[in-house]
Amino acid sequence: MRIEKRFRHTLLALALASPVTFATPLQPLPASAASARPIGVIDQVFAFHDAMPTGVTVSETGRIFVNFPRWGDAVPFTVAEIRDGKVQPYPNAAINTEDPDDPAKGFISVQSVVADGMGRIWVLDTAAPEFSTPRPGGAKLVAIDLASNRVVKTLVFPPEVILPSTYVNDMRFDFRVGKQGTVYVTDSSVSGPGGIIVMDIASGKASRRLSGAVQTSVDPDFVPVVEGRPALLTKGVDGKPKALGVASDGIALSADGKDLYFSPLSSRHLYAVSTALLRDPAVSEAQLQAAVRDLGEKGASDGLEADAEGAVYATDYEHNGIRKRLHDGTWQTIVHDPRVLWPDTLSIGPDGYLYFTANQLHRSPGFNDGQDLRSKPYSLLRVKIDAAPAPTHRDGSADAAAIGNH
Repeated sequence: MRIEKRFRHTLLALALASPVTFATPLQPLPASAASARPIGVIDQVFAFHDAMPTGVTVSETGRIFVNFPRWGDAVPFTVAEIRDGKVQPYPNAAINTEDPDDPAKGFISVQSVVADGMGRIWVLDTAAPEFSTPRPGGAKLVAIDLASNRVVKTLVFPPEVILPSTYVNDMRFDFRVGKQGTVYVTDSSVSGPGGIIVMDIASGKASRRLSGAVQTSVDPDFVPVVEGRPALLTKGVDGKPKALGVASDGIALSADGKDLYFSPLSSRHLYAVSTALLRDPAVSEAQLQAAVRDLGEKGASDGLEADAEGAVYATDYEHNGIRKRLHDGTWQTIVHDPRVLWPDTLSIGPDGYLYFTANQLHRSPGFNDGQDLRSKPYSLLRVKIDAAPAPTHRDGSADAAAIGNH
């Protein structure tokens, strides 16, 4: 809890005096900004001039949604759609305001948005602005129908899976299992334990799996190096610099839904586990931990994603890049560019592009003795990969489409 409190206080220094504005539609990045030997051709889809974005998702029809967690920047709305050359609150401004009388209603602080391939986007609300203890009853998943732009489902996480230290981070959906599908969510706590939350969408029942396991926990020897120097440094109890530890963060679901990939942010290893074992309450934690496969080093990642052909993509924030895991288990760098400063979240669009945010997290004042070293704008970027997103459902899945009003 001391680490969490210290990190929360440093994030308060992020607050900006000016209001949030957003700008500039699709345009190529200037070639003069690139250093020697970049890898991959990247386009800047959008530039953000104030609040720092984390998540991005692209729907099956090409609509683009982003989110801005309330970490200290002025954030008038925490979920938005890029539309008509602007970033606009989504689905409206009212829902982007916390309801003090009912934490399950308004968005408190959103960390991730994910299009589910079934005509909806889902909003993952941490209910933990500035990494505070989650508001009781506020950590939730909210489904929004893209045809009507209306909320159609709200799932509040049961209290037994939301610990005082929990920070829900990212999620993946599978509508091939469960009456209305299953969602997997990472807990990327900065004070432990990390873990994976498995929730049945129809009933809202959830369980914590791999909670505090080695594979979902911070690598104690890990110190990230970004832009040539140690990053994410805070002060330890002895007053000396210490790398902040962030548990299970990135998550991706295999194309067939049989494997869940995940990685702590404070680690360079990629792990995989059978989703059938994750969902089976008869499988003990010891058995489940023993079944996790260490797929080796991939670089230090924030976001993960998978495509329909079985490849896995991982951001590489230490090397300003994005890497792709091939079928034989080898890794290929598909993006390396000095403009890719802290690549965060990945999303594959219907146009065969991989979209990702670059938000300069490591330059935040909380990690630089109170100095804000971020150089705006932050970017939404994309690179052509000629691949489709991993499917979330079988064709004609009526049950998944039957999610009703909340």
